[in-house]
Amino acid sequence: MNRLQIRFWSALVCCLSLAGLVRPVAANTLCVNPAGSGGCYKSIQTAVNNASSGDIIQVAKGTYHEAVVIGTSSISLIGAGAGASIIDATGQGVAVHVDGMDNPGLHKVIVADFTVENGNFEGILVTNASDVTIRDNQVQFNDKALVISVPVCPGQPPFETGEAFDCGEGIHLSGANHSVVANNDVENNAGGILLSDDTGETSDNLITGNVVANNPFDCGIVMASHAPAPGSSAPHLGIVHNTVSGNKSTHNGFQVPGAGAGVGIFSDGSGVGLVSGNVIIENELTDNGLPGVAFHSHVGPNFGLPADNLNDNLIIGNHISGNGADLFDTATPGTAGINISSGAGGSPITGTLVSGNVISDEDDDIVMATPGYANVHLNDLLRKGVGIDNLANGTVDATDNWWGCPAGPGGPGCSSVEGAGISWVPWLDHPVVPVGKK
Repeated sequence: MNRLQIRFWSALVCCLSLAGLVRPVAANTLCVNPAGSGGCYKSIQTAVNNASSGDIIQVAKGTYHEAVVIGTSSISLIGAGAGASIIDATGQGVAVHVDGMDNPGLHKVIVADFTVENGNFEGILVTNASDVTIRDNQVQFNDKALVISVPVCPGQPPFETGEAFDCGEGIHLSGANHSVVANNDVENNAGGILLSDDTGETSDNLITGNVVANNPFDCGIVMASHAPAPGSSAPHLGIVHNTVSGNKSTHNGFQVPGAGAGVGIFSDGSGVGLVSGNVIIENELTDNGLPGVAFHSHVGPNFGLPADNLNDNLIIGNHISGNGADLFDTATPGTAGINISSGAGGSPITGTLVSGNVISDEDDDIVMATPGYANVHLNDLLRKGVGIDNLANGTVDATDNWWGCPAGPGGPGCSSVEGAGISWVPWLDHPVVPVGKK
């Protein structure tokens, strides 16, 4: 090849590269197995430490006695399946931490197909990261450090400002956005799945298709606004625009009185909490220690303090049945499907939409205990006791619901209305959801 030809081909390769037609080197696939054989790593953490952006780490069947911290963007940590690849963090803190606090800009991480168990704190924790996917894992028997009699969680990091009573639950997102928690089995931890704002705003995440069950000390799924981590000047950072869809949350919070909603929307009482604009849709919320959906605000004008913002949340198309009563300053008259309560602080909760839900086997289907307002439409209220109970001076637009019989509220065999400020005419003369469907 003469010098002119060399220059021609060099120029062509350069042009093709600039045009994106010469593909970059393919991402690597790293492997891990318990023996460290066949060119694989023996430790998951060692493989993570040696991975580059874009790499896939395949973890073979076996039990790995370690805690894993991920700080590199665009890596995928993939097991051989729940029950096959087991991360056993006995005696250690968080079993798997996707750590964007110490690695700013962390994004596009996948953790899938593991059993994650026996951590002193969370099974899986995501902090200050985006576009993270946590899927198809079995997360069990974590939160081992919890001393429930106090309750405290000794040794928990100081940035976790509101988890002393549950050690962070099975899966915890804090300061996470545009992430997905899907198709995980989260059982026998202190609590199930937690979205909080300790380290940053938690927004635009999807929690879908998970089975969250038998977590004895806290909720199945909770969105809780906490005091910010040390060093932050914000009063609260917020849990906003998240979607909780198609999950089964059952038999949580059964061990301690006053614990464990199917889905909780909470503020911790330390300041101006923010849990707003979230959607709870098409979940099965049954047999939990607190109501199927529970709102708790504990500060506000009754204490001479600014109000929490637990406004504009949507509760749509859920099946809610057999849950417990709320207690303490958010107490309900009996068991309840949905409790929208300001607590003793009296923060108005406004803009709540409750629509398309089937609520049964509760003393009160919906309890309203806030000086705010709610829109309640197109629900099947099947208690044949109290369909809606307004305990405060708020207002409820409850038109176009099915009250269990064609006669409407208070008719023979129908559920009833208790309290003032509820408008319920017109009502439906047939169920919204056909019998046998949800």
